[in-house]
Amino acid sequence: MSSNSKLKTQNSKLTQLVEARFHQSIIVPQTFFETEAARIADSCWAMAKRFHAGGRLLAFGNGSAATDAQHISVEFVHPVIVGKRALPALSLTNDSAIISGLSATSTGGADFAHQLALLARPQDMAVGFSTRGDDANVLKGLVEAQRIGLLALGLTGGDGGLMSQAGLDYCFVVPSDDPLVVQETHETLYHVWWELVHVFFEHEGLLK
Repeated sequence: MSSNSKLKTQNSKLTQLVEARFHQSIIVPQTFFETEAARIADSCWAMAKRFHAGGRLLAFGNGSAATDAQHISVEFVHPVIVGKRALPALSLTNDSAIISGLSATSTGGADFAHQLALLARPQDMAVGFSTRGDDANVLKGLVEAQRIGLLALGLTGGDGGLMSQAGLDYCFVVPSDDPLVVQETHETLYHVWWELVHVFFEHEGLLK
């Protein structure tokens, strides 16, 4: 095979790979949001009422999901749209001293349940990220959140894993085994949360 033929074959394979990636990045979120639209609206309403009552959003996850916890918290604390009110949110993954200290004495990694037990108030909300729903410390944190009265929201993928069986207030499962597509869809979801919570605040009389 000539060098030109090899190059064409390689380019064709790369094109197919890109097309498959874009296809997944479009179809999976479309299916997810069409299926979950009503529950997403309900969860936004529940979150808006909690924020209106002085509640805070406490987010957590492991590895790349820790960056989602940081991302959602900054979205609420520092709105990118001028004129939108800032709302209290905190990522439990931010403090390396606390995380490393708790991890050193826990077999399940960062002990989010311990942080929630000490920091959370009943009117708060807990958002836990887990790509497959089986991160023990994330699940333990969400269960503890519910125990002390928080609104517990789980974001996961695949078949939902143990998280989908934990009886959370809301568990949103992105139907994909591709962690990149799952994370992309989670990001869109919490942007929708942010936007709809602010829509409810524009009709604040409904929140009383």
